[in-house]
Amino acid sequence: MTQPPPLTLFSAAAILALTGCVHGPGTPLREGPARLGETVSVGGPSVRPVRLVEDSRCPDNARCIWAGRVVVRALVSGGRWSRTMDLTLGQPAPVADGALTLVAVTPGKSTTRPVRPRDYRFTFDFQGGL
Repeated sequence: MTQPPPLTLFSAAAILALTGCVHGPGTPLREGPARLGETVSVGGPSVRPVRLVEDSRCPDNARCIWAGRVVVRALVSGGRWSRTMDLTLGQPAPVADGALTLVAVTPGKSTTRPVRPRDYRFTFDFQGGL
């Protein structure tokens, strides 16, 4: 019986490099805060913020009567379903058999420097099954 040739160091490195690149359709790339257009896993569904709808937060260095709010439009997916929804900071939204919440938005607003769309990071939390 003939033995297969041993794996060379180059072959093993190539296989490991390629396995890190394999993602199935809709597979989130990572967890944690997401930029606009970036898909993240949130412990059940995956979420991709696609557009900032509103950021009326009071700047950190100002006094305001109203704290304001942040609303982001996101593509939310799980299994064989997906839907676009507007998520408001701190307000749980029903998703599948749970609730998805936009829990943090950075950076904070300032009166001295505007926040550019590419600077935003959105953090989500999902409570429930899926």
